Amino acid sequence: MRTFLRSLLIAVFLIAAWGLLGPWLRHGLYAMRLASMPAPTALAMPVDGVRPKGLRDTWHAQRGGGRRHEGIDIFAKRGTPVLAATEGIVLRTGTNRLGGQVVWMLGPGGQRHYYAHLDGFSDVVAGMRVEEGRVLGYVGNTGNAASTPPHLHYGVYGVEGAVNPYPLLRGGPGRGPADATR
Repeated sequence: MRTFLRSLLIAVFLIAAWGLLGPWLRHGLYAMRLASMPAPTALAMPVDGVRPKGLRDTWHAQRGGGRRHEGIDIFAKRGTPVLAATEGIVLRTGTNRLGGQVVWMLGPGGQRHYYAHLDGFSDVVAGMRVEEGRVLGYVGNTGNAASTPPHLHYGVYGVEGAVNPYPLLRGGPGRGPADATR
């Protein structure tokens, strides 16, 4: 009888522990898989309805305070859905001084994707696994963009720092012009 009760107690403990720790372990394994994948050479458009041929390369443009623009601004109507440019894990949703309402995601190659100046968030939360094309939020002009038309500031950060997303959104290196118009 003692052996049965001890086995039952251990089983209940293991089930409870898996219920609490299982999601964290699965996300940890997925994060390791993302980090081991190659960084993408092309990305999906992060603003619904915008075509790559309509983008302007604002990478490294001068900004106030002697800083350079570490991303690309994608202009659209306020409230236009902002989409995950790649699969990944939501690292953070929140607010900061420059970006206003922002979402940070971990994507393939360990790259971090930054979506800023959002007018609001969808139902995503930190720790959530998302697929490419998932709605993360909505185009706005929060943070230091209050005096500009609504847009998404989209940035990509690799292990060595900021990466220009413009060529990746235009189809990436080696992609033909037909692919860059999707």
